[in-house]
Amino acid sequence: MLILGDQLSVDISSLKNFDKKTDHVLMAEVMSEASYVQHHPKKIIFIFSAMRHFAQELQSLGFSVHYTKLDDKQNTQNISTELLRISKSLGCEKIIITKPGEYRLLKELESIDSQIKLELREDDRFYCTLDEFSSWIKSSKVYRLENFYQLMRKKHNVLLDLDGKPEGGKWNYDVLNRKPIKKNLKIPPPPKFEADKITQEVINLVKQRFDKNFGSAEPFWFAVTQKQAQEAMDDFVQNKLATFGDYEDAMLEQDGFLFHSILSMYINVGFLEPKKIIPIIEQKYRQGLVPLNSAEGYIRQIIGWREYVRGIYWTFMPDYTKKNYFEHHRKLPEFFWSANTDLKCIKKCIEQTRDESYAHHIQRLMIIGNFSVLTELEPSEVASWFLAVYADAYEWVELPNVYGLALYADGGTMASKPYVSSGNYIKKMSDYCDGCKYDVDLKSGKDACPFNYLYWNFFIKNREKVSGNPRNFVIYNTIKKMTPEKIAQIKKDSKEFLKNLD
Repeated sequence: MLILGDQLSVDISSLKNFDKKTDHVLMAEVMSEASYVQHHPKKIIFIFSAMRHFAQELQSLGFSVHYTKLDDKQNTQNISTELLRISKSLGCEKIIITKPGEYRLLKELESIDSQIKLELREDDRFYCTLDEFSSWIKSSKVYRLENFYQLMRKKHNVLLDLDGKPEGGKWNYDVLNRKPIKKNLKIPPPPKFEADKITQEVINLVKQRFDKNFGSAEPFWFAVTQKQAQEAMDDFVQNKLATFGDYEDAMLEQDGFLFHSILSMYINVGFLEPKKIIPIIEQKYRQGLVPLNSAEGYIRQIIGWREYVRGIYWTFMPDYTKKNYFEHHRKLPEFFWSANTDLKCIKKCIEQTRDESYAHHIQRLMIIGNFSVLTELEPSEVASWFLAVYADAYEWVELPNVYGLALYADGGTMASKPYVSSGNYIKKMSDYCDGCKYDVDLKSGKDACPFNYLYWNFFIKNREKVSGNPRNFVIYNTIKKMTPEKIAQIKKDSKEFLKNLD
């Protein structure tokens, strides 16, 4: 049985019916997976340390585990060749694999089927099977996240009343989850775990082998065992969940974590199971310990957004990577790696990403993603950056979020509209504008916040592609009322700013 780095669960389908007398578990750290993008050092440390701890756990449970470390001399540094090498040495007749989450890796593993028998099993850690999602797509005239989310809630009886209706009378309480953060609000820090001997060995390895990669290796504080991940989960439910909903979309310069769970990396690696998390969240609501907007908001992220993204990925790959609806081709600016920019909101989000390998979804969507689409950055470059820098990023979850949600590069497959905004949104939802070189209240000129004129420039330039969307009616009605001089100024300011990016 092959166990991949994001399949660290004893309940994974590949381990079902495991015979401890005859069967073997294969795990391998390989350079091809660690370097196909320049992963953040913390991401590599997290996955390798989590793998080593999980292998140790399996051994303690009586599993026969064959583990290849990155610096083992016999390591072929490729998952498929390493799989063949180890299975041959053991005399294996068949290899059982839970289907990987990435299309690229699935195709690679399928390519060795002629050399050894493969049994590919479905990943049953999700609420919605891929066949089920495909059927829903085919039956839907318009496929939207909200429709899918309601379907999942109904099917799995999540947050429903006795009549099968949504708790509180509404399916979605997102409108209540947009409060700006209060600076004097006491925010509990996320639990941080000390590096043990295993983790320290991995830190030393990564600092040696990946010293040129973007991001800081230390301090390293992520959970690297299921037990630690569960502690992080318990801490979130106890100390942050109740307040999570109100400030879900807020941003604060001095605290990048706020009331977010910081659990996505643990869920995606396999330490925490969504099917066990959601009942806990729902129970807290029913006990009166958590308000409905917090419980529903968090549940929507998992049973709605996470499941939907996965379905979109596997339905539209591999062609999805070729999407570029607005035909944007600008190279990624250097400050995506250095954080050397006068735009304070961008600077702070990239600095946080560099230091923590983490940013919450609004920082990713409405700061970095928003800037990327307004400045016409090449979707493939933006996606590669997101995949590299965040500890929770795997292609199945990252690609649709970047291409579809952040950049609208898929032309509306994922989202119902482009998620772009002017500087006013950033001013409302954060304190990033305080002390910025640019004035968020100025609409034009060299001192104006670039988000202000770039926002209007985007809609003016892409009128043919997005004006037909009813959700953009107010925007184009406003543009219609603009004087020719104002439109000319917007174009001039935008041209100058974009020129300086190149």
